[in-house]
Amino acid sequence: MIHPHTELKFISEEVGYGVVATQFIPAGTITWVLDKFDREFSQIEVDTMKPIYQNILETYSFRNNNGNFVLCWDNGRFVNHSFNSNCLTTAYDFEIAIRDIHPGEELTDDYGYLNISEPFRGINEGTKRKVVYPDDLLKYYKVWDKKLLKEFGNIPKLSQPLRELVSEDTWNEVLAVAENKKEMISILNNYYTVK
Repeated sequence: MIHPHTELKFISEEVGYGVVATQFIPAGTITWVLDKFDREFSQIEVDTMKPIYQNILETYSFRNNNGNFVLCWDNGRFVNHSFNSNCLTTAYDFEIAIRDIHPGEELTDDYGYLNISEPFRGINEGTKRKVVYPDDLLKYYKVWDKKLLKEFGNIPKLSQPLRELVSEDTWNEVLAVAENKKEMISILNNYYTVK
C-alpha cells in the first residue's frame, strides 16, 4: 500500500502518470508496504497467461527475491524510476523516503533493485548511470544500504501512517536496527537472478 498522502497525477507525455506527494513526507517515512491485497504470481503462472496479462505484469510489477511477480493493487504500481530516487526499498517488505519529499514532488524508485528482466534506458537526469540493468542490485547495494541506514533511525521517531501494515516481528527488527542493537538486513537480500 502506498502512503496515504499521495495521489496519482499525469507527469508528462514521456513519463505518463506518477505518484505525487499531497503533503510533506519527511525522510525516514515508510512510503510503501507490501500488503495482503498485493498479488504475487509465479513464473509458471505468468507463462500460462495470455500476452495481454503478461504485458501488464511486465509494465506494472516487480520481482521479489523468489522470482515471483508482485503486482501492487493500488497506485504503488505507478511509482516511476529515477536514478536519483527519493525512496528506497528495504529487505523488510517496505520502502522509505531517503530524503524529504515535498508536496507536489513525485515519489520515485530506482528500478535497479526491482529485478527487472531486460535493461532499459531511463530519462536523462544528468547522472552517470543512463541504463538500468537486471544486475544493478549486485553493483549498487552497498550505496543503497548506506542511504537506508542513514534514515533507518528516523523510522520509529516519525508518524507512520502505514505502521499497522508492518508485522510486529518486522517492527521489532526495525526498532533494533534503529537503536543499533541489530545489523540492518541488506537490500541485497531482495536480489533474484532473472533467468
